Amino acid sequence: MEYLTNLLLLFFIYSFAGWCIEVTLKFRQYHRFINRGFLTGPCLPIYGSGCALITAAVDILVMISRYESSYGSVFAVAFVLCGVLEYTVSYLLEKRFHARWWDYSQKPMNLHGRVWIGNLLLFGLGGVLVVKVTNPVILRFFEGISLKARYITAIALSVVFITDYLISHFVLKLVKDSVEKSEADNTEAIGKEVRKMLSDKSLFAKRFADAYPEVIYRTEKVKARMEAIKAETERLRMQAEERFAEVQQQISEKLEPTSQIKNRIIENQDRLISGIYNDSSADESQKQLKSAIDKDIERLKSRRMI
Repeated sequence: MEYLTNLLLLFFIYSFAGWCIEVTLKFRQYHRFINRGFLTGPCLPIYGSGCALITAAVDILVMISRYESSYGSVFAVAFVLCGVLEYTVSYLLEKRFHARWWDYSQKPMNLHGRVWIGNLLLFGLGGVLVVKVTNPVILRFFEGISLKARYITAIALSVVFITDYLISHFVLKLVKDSVEKSEADNTEAIGKEVRKMLSDKSLFAKRFADAYPEVIYRTEKVKARMEAIKAETERLRMQAEERFAEVQQQISEKLEPTSQIKNRIIENQDRLISGIYNDSSADESQKQLKSAIDKDIERLKSRRMI
């Protein structure tokens, strides 16, 4: 019970720390305060979940191996677990609410735009910092607080968290309904409609619109439109290639020298004669004609060589 209580408190502490990090980054980007996250309170659960998962996974590995965790093993655990967590959360949110809250498609070495190598390396380093530096300090602080006080604090924070989640989920449901009802066929137009809809709602809805100014809305309609554009582009490309080949053939035929055409006719006639002429069954006049043709061919060949 004590371990789970401490783990839950670590979740809330790191969720708050993650919120502070995101707010600071967005302040530098937009030069104004933006309350990040889909929750109203100062909490980003993905940060807390990642740190709690890393802590639990490392503790399990230590218990199984009975050896103290190394920096390399902690880095690997954080690298993998946080990458899986970020990818999974991105996928589930997009499927559930038809919107993608972050997109790394323009980043190098990304996986479906949901995770990329830069963040994974930061996750690994962050995991080392959490397990080796901050966790020992926080856990020592917990030791100075009674288990009962920690338990009550964890329950109180959980109640606030769940209440906030239910309210925020209602706002996200509005976003989903707005996206599904939209007649627009591109994410920019859908985004404008969603922001206008949210601006007319409660303070919670307005905060959400402000928290994610760069959200990418994806619906089946948008995807279908993109596939149709891709198919039409491919069809036009193939038509252009076929037309270019036809024009190239026509130009080649018009520019071919008359002498080459004559030579090709003569060569084809020679192959035709060779196919139908039989020396054993030909009469004397046919043999003489064949001999005369062969002499003229030899004369023509000798002229080509001059």
